[in-house]
Amino acid sequence: MTRPIIRIHDTSTDEVIDREMNDAEFAQYEAEQAAQAKQAEQVKVNAEAKVALLAKLGITADEAKLLLN
Repeated sequence: MTRPIIRIHDTSTDEVIDREMNDAEFAQYEAEQAAQAKQAEQVKVNAEAKVALLAKLGITADEAKLLLN
């Protein structure tokens, strides 16, 4: 498996270096990807719970907003 590419651009010399991530960068990248996936899953679970609760109560999202105001 190839790792993502890091691009370093030195604006003072206009030199551009493209290289694969090193071990530390790749570990951080994987941790961030896992955290984003976990957050996306939690958003999905929360949305499903909201829909289920509204269905259980027999009201729409707009009606629920009226109750909370």
